[in-house]
Amino acid sequence: MSKVILVTGASRGIGNNIARTLAQENIVIANYNKSQNEAIKLKEDLKKENINIDIIKADVSKRNEVKDMIKQILEKYGKIDVLINNAGISQYKLFTDISDEDWDNIININLKSNFIVTQEVVKNMISRKNGLIINISSIWGVTGAAMEVAYSTSKAGIIGLTKSLAKELGPSNIRVNAIAPGMIDTSMNSKFSDEEINDIKEEIPLEKIGKPEEITKCIKWLLEDTYTTGQVISINGGWNI
Repeated sequence: MSKVILVTGASRGIGNNIARTLAQENIVIANYNKSQNEAIKLKEDLKKENINIDIIKADVSKRNEVKDMIKQILEKYGKIDVLINNAGISQYKLFTDISDEDWDNIININLKSNFIVTQEVVKNMISRKNGLIINISSIWGVTGAAMEVAYSTSKAGIIGLTKSLAKELGPSNIRVNAIAPGMIDTSMNSKFSDEEINDIKEEIPLEKIGKPEEITKCIKWLLEDTYTTGQVISINGGWNI
């Protein structure tokens, strides 16, 4: 049975693959903010395959825009079965060079957005006593990364949010899990040179960079599962064991 699924930050990278794949069997709403051209391309690509997907613009770090987005979805579909909090940005900078603006921007987009979107969506889930929330964290949220302190902090916060919410929402039959990807082949990692990528591969037991599809496969499993909650699933080729 198809589900109504909201994917934030779905125009590019991991989110794009998640939305593109899940739309084959479900009703998917792909959220984007600045990447309008990529979102339109996603919709057009799927239309060629006779697959429909909704795209909707909203800055998920802003409460009023999220409220409007959720209102539109509920007016059209009446429910949201699954929320995938994927929107995020990264930054590679020395800790001593991080400005207040840098810090606030990353925390707002990566962490505060999860709080806002989840809070607005979960009201509908609680009323129906059913729901699934999947938060996309990172290996750096688990271990921390030099030169990525703000990013690591935001992703660690997502893990705390996930575990706490799983306990609070479990009695309402709402499962909350996080996925912590390792190095995945997306534009977010384009800052690394080929030499740096090869060095990273040597540190990974499987000796390769992951693909967005690996994350989507895990999400598809979580859609079918009924007894997993409060977990942080690390998909990183064994980089962190």
